[in-house]
Amino acid sequence: MSDVTRAEVCAVACAEAWRGDGEILASPFGTVPSIGARLARLTFAPDLVLTDGEAALMAGTPAVSAQAEELVREAWMPYRRVFDVVWSGRRHVMMMASQIDRYGNQNLSCIGDWHRPATQLIGVRGSPGNTVNHPTSYWVPNHSPRVFVENVDMVSGVGYDRAAASPAAARFGEVRVVVTNLAVLDFATPDHRMRLASVHPGVTVDEVRAATGFDLVEQGVAETRVPSAEELELIRNVLDPYGLRNKELPG
Repeated sequence: MSDVTRAEVCAVACAEAWRGDGEILASPFGTVPSIGARLARLTFAPDLVLTDGEAALMAGTPAVSAQAEELVREAWMPYRRVFDVVWSGRRHVMMMASQIDRYGNQNLSCIGDWHRPATQLIGVRGSPGNTVNHPTSYWVPNHSPRVFVENVDMVSGVGYDRAAASPAAARFGEVRVVVTNLAVLDFATPDHRMRLASVHPGVTVDEVRAATGFDLVEQGVAETRVPSAEELELIRNVLDPYGLRNKELPG
């Protein structure tokens, strides 16, 4: 299927992050991860639970462009109840990252010295609680050395090396995958260093190396799978008929 776009490959890669999770709350940040979570729910992960982004659980699996009045809600879930789900580990969030390092430490708070940052970002948000209580993945739409850095300027989300210093964090935390516009990366190595799991069709390993500010573990790098005919039909005609997915990637 030569007409498959990079955004569609990324959507499927995001969907795969939730494979095998069972009945948990999927919390995708960004358009492509939102398509991915919905795609997983409509295909291999029917038990995934999705919210309307406000205070309710969705009964159906609507398009990412659906308006509030089009959504069918099946249960009330105010913001405070989300914390019960977080603390119990029954959630898998896919967040974004302004910076991420080789052990999965993530920063979305500030760039530069945090006492006097050069750039103030959105703050740590829920990253600390997410990364020590349930699986966390990341979506990076523009893979570059500015994002993949040797050391993050501030730790918002806890990576494997820092979690190892706290028994509780090491016990319940899991940084699963990082999906970017170039590749899929994971931490399936003995010391949990970031591994290049696959490159997207048309991307070379050298391109990923050049876009990463540290050395990646490379062990039998595969090619990211492309969507099946059924998945393409769902992405293009059911989940994202207006092509919003393409606006999230550079170029």
